[in-house]
Amino acid sequence: MLIDQARIHVKAGDGGDGCTSFYRDRAVRKGKPTGGNGGDGGDVIFKVDKNIHTLLDFQYKRHFKAKRGIHGGSNDKRGKNGEAFYIKIPPGTVIKDAKTGFILRDLTHDGEEVIIAQHGRGGRGNTKRGEGVPGSKGEEKELLLELKLIADVGIIGYPNAGKSTLISRISRAKSKVADYTFTTKAPILGKVRCGEEDITFADMPGLIEGAHRGRGLGDEFLRHIERTKILLHMVDIAGFEGRDAYEDYISINNELALYGKHLAEKPQIVAVNKMDISSSKRKFASFEEKIGQKVRIYPISAQTGEGIKALLVRVWEVWKNEV
Repeated sequence: MLIDQARIHVKAGDGGDGCTSFYRDRAVRKGKPTGGNGGDGGDVIFKVDKNIHTLLDFQYKRHFKAKRGIHGGSNDKRGKNGEAFYIKIPPGTVIKDAKTGFILRDLTHDGEEVIIAQHGRGGRGNTKRGEGVPGSKGEEKELLLELKLIADVGIIGYPNAGKSTLISRISRAKSKVADYTFTTKAPILGKVRCGEEDITFADMPGLIEGAHRGRGLGDEFLRHIERTKILLHMVDIAGFEGRDAYEDYISINNELALYGKHLAEKPQIVAVNKMDISSSKRKFASFEEKIGQKVRIYPISAQTGEGIKALLVRVWEVWKNEV
């Protein structure tokens, strides 16, 4: 199961206190100040790791704290700095302030890192003018982590349009396939060889009318489409549960536009699925007439493989123009 949201608490290390001490001997009766400075605390740092794919670990551990700085010592001994605390996250993670919703960083590349909570500074040791100073507090934050999958092609469409069957056929990804609504509960990624490159496809859970408002968890699914370069819009020409293919096509595009984030402006390839069913040719002609000549349509059967080669060639052509 894909865990794509988490709420966590982070605390940077406090600075160590400055020391108050004096050196005295027969020659120095008043005492010479020798208190060392406290060490700085550790930062809280987020780092992208391509080997992590979900936010599952944050469901079990929600509090993260860096080490504090060591207090200063006598004889001008400076305290040791606290170690930074590294938190590994998957590519595509958005870090938000949980209270305001403000985006602090959007991390997408492997190895990319950012300091989210700054350390507390170590306190100054005593001087001739005063006593040692306590270290400052490290930053403390409530954070909301959101994962947006990074894929080249997002496969979208109504439930039971055949998205899972397609990605299972063209890649090694195994998506559950069944004749009932919402078989796919979370996005599934699969690598597909197109032309000279491996292109990442994402099987998105089925969208329905009202998805942009969260109906059917649609707003959560739409979030993952934001990073895709191309949308592969699958239309069920057979009409599962009596639906109309053209109305479904218009409805999905309307949801993309209402959600915003420029989803409706992404390059879109239309694949009309289930052409292996006897009544599909007649329905396809009607769909083609309604949609007009401006939209290029690819009739396929994800079940038998019919038309898929031509579809992948088109994906490759569009993808080359987007990278």
